[in-house]
Amino acid sequence: MRKNSIKNTRINSEVMKELSILISQEVKDPRIAPMTSVVSVEVTPDLKYCKAYISVLGDEEARKNTYLGLKNATPFMRRELARRINLRITPELTFVMDQSIEYGVSMSKLIDEVKIKDDENHE
Repeated sequence: MRKNSIKNTRINSEVMKELSILISQEVKDPRIAPMTSVVSVEVTPDLKYCKAYISVLGDEEARKNTYLGLKNATPFMRRELARRINLRITPELTFVMDQSIEYGVSMSKLIDEVKIKDDENHE
């Protein structure tokens, strides 16, 4: 199976959907922030490894605690993925913190500030 094949794309989206449900509803670790989302998932073509890109809306402490909580819950999530998704091999999960959503929010704020200053200068 190639990296960008239709099968790999489907597996990525299914794993992403199930991980999102697991993190938001099933994992009971209090360290995981409520505003945690799965941005994207990359499963290797041999189905042995999976990188899940996680975004946490909050401060650095919330990100660190969420990462530790997710790392601690990895065996549970892998077991649940094996139960929910019919794959030949259940991939080992690796979580990567992704700041793209937070970056987008901060850029949007900066654009709004520039727009307000520009409107004030034209009046």
